[in-house]
Amino acid sequence: MNIRSLTRGDGVVIGAAVVLFIASFLDTFDCTGSGCDDVPTAWDNGSLLLGVYLAGIIGALLIVLSHVLPRAPRVLGIELGHIGVVATIFAAWTGLGMIFDPAGSLDVGEFSPDAGTGLILGFIAALVLAAGAICGQVVPVFKAPLLGAPRPAAPAAPYGGQPQGGYGYPGVQQPPFGAQQAGPPSFGGPQPAQPGPAAAPQGGPAPAGGAPEFAPFWFAVPVARPLYGEDGSPTPIAELAPGTWYLAVEQRGQSLVAQTQDGRRGVLQDTSGIQRG
Repeated sequence: MNIRSLTRGDGVVIGAAVVLFIASFLDTFDCTGSGCDDVPTAWDNGSLLLGVYLAGIIGALLIVLSHVLPRAPRVLGIELGHIGVVATIFAAWTGLGMIFDPAGSLDVGEFSPDAGTGLILGFIAALVLAAGAICGQVVPVFKAPLLGAPRPAAPAAPYGGQPQGGYGYPGVQQPPFGAQQAGPPSFGGPQPAQPGPAAAPQGGPAPAGGAPEFAPFWFAVPVARPLYGEDGSPTPIAELAPGTWYLAVEQRGQSLVAQTQDGRRGVLQDTSGIQRG
């Protein structure tokens, strides 16, 4: 699991789910007079508990799991996160109905109770939960990583021969990927990285031939993106998660050959919006 894959939308979902759980222990309705000595909570009403509180909490859990797991699970071909979004919307809709009929099927005598603290707070939490789940899918600001990406350690061999600060190590000012460089960019085909003293430092004179040497650098992706095999296979070999630093070891046209933390290498085809360290 990678908690750095959580987004701001996930943060809203988690917070609302916690409030929803607390609200389930509070009074369902508010009443005065005889017969109100033992006001029930959501745990005394099965339909209310399942339809609002547990549905919202389970939906939040499915959304979070779909983001922290390496590959989003599917049920009957539907992603787990999408099922969670539907569950949160169902919880908010059911909560709205319970606001108008707080007692539900409970036998509360002749009085007509009003919605209590637990039901009102639960409905608000379910509403925020559904809004966070939907915004986390469609609003860019809610798709941003919840936690900042940590600074990686110095790259391991064979790229660790240079002192800290070289090869695009985070902390050194680097131009964004694809920005104008001195001389034409090396988009002509595979250009293997040349680590060690023979590699020309970035910003220095270009080698003979006019094209600058590619220097490995650290980068992070804004959203989860697949990493394909170097053999051109259409099946992803890994998924790059936002909030984690990866090492770009080679440039192939508009794509990058990236190395994961466990040593696997593959081609990142979509390099738009990457954060360069």
